[in-house]
Parts: sequence; C-alpha cells; structure tokens
Amino acid sequence: MGRLTGIVLGSAAGGAFPQWNCRCPVCALAWAGDSRVTPRTQTGIAVSAGDGQWTLINASPDLSAQIRATPALHPRGGLRGSPIDAVVLTGAEIDQITGLLSLRESSPFTLYATPASHAALAGNAMFGAMGMMARRAVNPGERFILAGGIEATLFMVPGKLPLYLEGEAPELDTESAANVGIELHREGARMVFVPGTAAVTPAMRERFARADVVLFDGTLFTDDEMIRTHTGHKTGRRMGHMQIDGEGGSLNALAGLSARRIFVHINNTNPVLIDGSAERRRVENAGWQVAEDGMEIVL
Repeated sequence: MGRLTGIVLGSAAGGAFPQWNCRCPVCALAWAGDSRVTPRTQTGIAVSAGDGQWTLINASPDLSAQIRATPALHPRGGLRGSPIDAVVLTGAEIDQITGLLSLRESSPFTLYATPASHAALAGNAMFGAMGMMARRAVNPGERFILAGGIEATLFMVPGKLPLYLEGEAPELDTESAANVGIELHREGARMVFVPGTAAVTPAMRERFARADVVLFDGTLFTDDEMIRTHTGHKTGRRMGHMQIDGEGGSLNALAGLSARRIFVHINNTNPVLIDGSAERRRVENAGWQVAEDGMEIVL
C-alpha cells in the first residue's frame, strides 16, 4: 500500500445504475445483461494510509453492500469491531448521508462535516439513534487529521442546498458550506474528491493543479440529458451539476491538468457508462477515466 490509498466504493449518482425503476436507453442495456455496461452503486470512497484504519467519504444508501464487497472494510478483531474510523461528508444530500444509519450498531466512529451538514442531520430525529457516532464540525478551509496522519481540508464549491432543503428558487452558483469538496494529503501524495459542483472556479482549478488524482462530478454528459431522455424535467445545472461536454463542461474546464482525472457520481442516463460508446471514447481521448465500483487508487 502506498502513502495514500483510495477505494471507489460506489461510482453512480443517486438511484445507482441501473436505477431500480428506470428503462432509459442506458439502464435498458443493464437490465438486458449487456456486457458493455457494469452496474454501479451510489458514490462514495474510502481512504487509508495503510495502517488498517479507513475513512469513508460520504455514506450512500448502498453502504452496507459496499462494505460487504470491500474486504478491507470487513470487521476484524474481537466479537465486534470495524476498521472504519471516520466518515467525512461533502454535503447532506440523501445519497450522501443515508448510509450512516447502517453504521448504528455500536461501533464508534467520528463524523466530520461542516456545521451546515451537521445541522441538516440534527434536524432529522432518525440520526439521533447514532449513539456511538462522535460529531465534529469542520469549517471549510480548516485542516483536520484523519487516521494514519492523512491531512484533510474541506473547500466550498458552487452548488446548492440538498434537494429536501432547497426551496422553490435555489441559488445555483453560490459557494457555501452546504456543498464542499475534500482534499486529502499525506507525505506528498494528494487526492481531491468533488462529487457535485455546478462550476469550476479558478481556486478549484488551482487546487486540482496540485493534485495527483482528481475524482470529479460526472453526473451528466450534456446539460439537458434528463430532459431529452424523458427521465426528468431539470437540467444538470438546475440540479447543481455541471455537464461533461460542451463549452461550459468539465472536459473544457479541466483540460490540461496533469493529475489523473476520474469521473464519479455518474447518472444512470449518462452514455459514458457504455464501454465503447462515442461519449466514452470522447472522455477517454481527453485523458479521463470513468470510475467503477472497486477501483483502487494507490499514491
């Protein structure tokens, strides 16, 4: 194991892939067992410095299945115990926090999140059942230390409040503590994880330029993808996600970076999920990878 290791626990957007109730063109391939597509669970990663302790970044509704699929996260030691030392949240969306409820069986861990995300959890009585979860508020820009001496920093990215809090007219370009990315650093190795953002700011690009690997929001290939596929009525931008392609897309915004670049949080409608598709070839020719569950990143 290297100085910093990451495992992609899940790589799909909310609803996973294929989505349970969807027969869009991409999901239809998965339901038919087409070998060009691989099922994916909802996005989250685990990171470690090689000391046997792991930190989860976000806790998706699929977390129990992700733990079972990841031997490094299996219980060890005595009758009860887990190598999961902490969870860090980049927001309080449903697909970022619901998995916390799968960690309620009396194994202690620390939850790191911004005050805004902690407040969203505090407003839901179900999370009061997390008696062994220590809560630590971290402000954007504040450095904190995770297991194994991993230095972590949360940083604000353009976006919006969680869907259940956003109201009728959400602000889409505002940088706030409700929606953050995370930078992880250990002994010169640097990883950045941004599963949701409406844009790339100059400060974000400067941060990415220092990184060895960037795991970045790949929700939709085009901004109007869900409208065109009749799977929704919102653009990607309205949902707080920038598209991959086009003038305002991430391929252009992050062109020229030397970091390894990996798309995560990929919506079930996104044709980059199809091996060999024109869209997959486009992102690969631009130097990007499309994350799969179980992908390991060793720095």
